[in-house]
Amino acid sequence: MSMALRTLLYKELLRFWKVSFQTVGAPVLTALLYLLVFSHVLDRTVDVYGGVSYTAFLVPGLVMMSLLQNAFANSSSSLIQSKVTGNIVFVLLPPISYREFFAAYVLAAVIRGLVVGAGVWLVTLWFVELSYAHPLWILFFATVGGAILASLGVIAGIWADKFDQLAAFQNFVVMPLTFLSGVFYSIHTLPGFWQAVSHLNPFFYMIDGFRYGFFGQSDVSPWISALVAGGSFAVLAGITLNMLARGYKLRS
Repeated sequence: MSMALRTLLYKELLRFWKVSFQTVGAPVLTALLYLLVFSHVLDRTVDVYGGVSYTAFLVPGLVMMSLLQNAFANSSSSLIQSKVTGNIVFVLLPPISYREFFAAYVLAAVIRGLVVGAGVWLVTLWFVELSYAHPLWILFFATVGGAILASLGVIAGIWADKFDQLAAFQNFVVMPLTFLSGVFYSIHTLPGFWQAVSHLNPFFYMIDGFRYGFFGQSDVSPWISALVAGGSFAVLAGITLNMLARGYKLRS
């Protein structure tokens, strides 16, 4: 790892850790509130997987949802803040390649996502006992899912010229795809048409594969989910690297 990459990565990690009460603590609290409300209302009325309570089913979804949203928030907010305040020039002037630029922002965002996800997992241990059927699948989907949303965050941060545009991207793209991905339900409980629509959502495969790591049960094969997740990351990484190589909206 080059000095430039290490320095930029350290800067990005320090940026979110300095305000960890907001960047880590707040998302954990939000996920805990979701758990308390939905588990209290639906635990005895919703049947998802055989032998798995609704509360246990819900926890991996909340962990992954928090991880994805915060990975996106980290890279996108860092870039838009730098662009709006004008200090993006201090990142662009040093001799750092666009690949190192991409790696630093994505790695920092993945780490924030993993930290938030781990925080959500830890606080939910007080409420439900989870199984861990396939730990490597858990680690794979957590890491790749974070990288996908981190890449998407870089794209959004580069594209947006002001905070309003970034908020629109998050509210009309990231949030709907996250909430309609099976976080709170199994898609097998949906009518046939909406099941088909859910299969078009790449976020569904990330959450379903992640949940498979806990219970050994899922709506689709984890290998299919891994293929979709890996392909999604490859596509988004390619788009992001192309934008960075051209200096799109970064170099005038």
